[in-house]
Amino acid sequence: MSSPHGSIPALVTPLDEEGDLLEDSLRHVLDHVIDGGSHGVFILGSSGEIYALDDRQKRRVVEITVEHVAGRVPIYAGASEITTRDCIRTARMVESVGGVEALSVLTPYFMTPTQGELVEHFSTIAGSTDLPVVLYNNPGRTHVQLEVETVLRLSEVDGIIGLKDSAGDLGRVRRILAERPEGFCVLMGMDARILPALEAGADGAIASTGNVVPRVVAGIYDAFRAGDGARAAELQEALGALRVLVDRATFPLVLKEGLRLAGVDAGSCAAPAREVDPALREELREVVDTLSAL
Repeated sequence: MSSPHGSIPALVTPLDEEGDLLEDSLRHVLDHVIDGGSHGVFILGSSGEIYALDDRQKRRVVEITVEHVAGRVPIYAGASEITTRDCIRTARMVESVGGVEALSVLTPYFMTPTQGELVEHFSTIAGSTDLPVVLYNNPGRTHVQLEVETVLRLSEVDGIIGLKDSAGDLGRVRRILAERPEGFCVLMGMDARILPALEAGADGAIASTGNVVPRVVAGIYDAFRAGDGARAAELQEALGALRVLVDRATFPLVLKEGLRLAGVDAGSCAAPAREVDPALREELREVVDTLSAL
């Protein structure tokens, strides 16, 4: 397995209004982001509404993704449940399907574990599966912070290979990058800070806006790696117009509406997420059209 790198969209899960999986729509989303130059795909994350899916749906998302991607890009999957036991159950399900490169595991939510409990949590999950584990820190949504010292401690645990960090603190990211062991990848999880993270030495990004405009997000990484800092900066600045809209409706409604405006029907979100203000929709249309033309 190559270390996770590049632009890896955190994919939405297409659902109908009753919350049932739209299988063909998932295939269309996969083609959209792969054709758009993405370097991998990430399923069953928060953008994928893992919290709204039952075990059968989660398994089917993995099965369809593995079958349809067919080796075109690496696949990563979330195993982000609330308890250690449930994370292990999802991790083992993903492993049993096969074809997934690594797992991403978010800190628990609806509870506030100590740093010691987090070390035990992630270490136990990593020890329960043969799939590599990428830590996921998103304190803005979970209200749980993986402290730098905890990340560095966990980076020495067998099976833990990296971190997705959505805290938005570049100083924190720089310290982890400076002190990480060889082979431990760091992926930016905040779409507005992809380029600064790459400049600091990060390996890539797991970005939800990559659903809607995969060429722009992948283009930031590709331009940076090619030494075209001006193009990377242009794309990063332009992406900001989309990112600020994501939080103007119940997450992840804007991502699915943006996909629809980009020509890909990603269905509905799980209830109660339903309402997109008409004015927001028109603003989103203009932003998607502008970004699609870059």
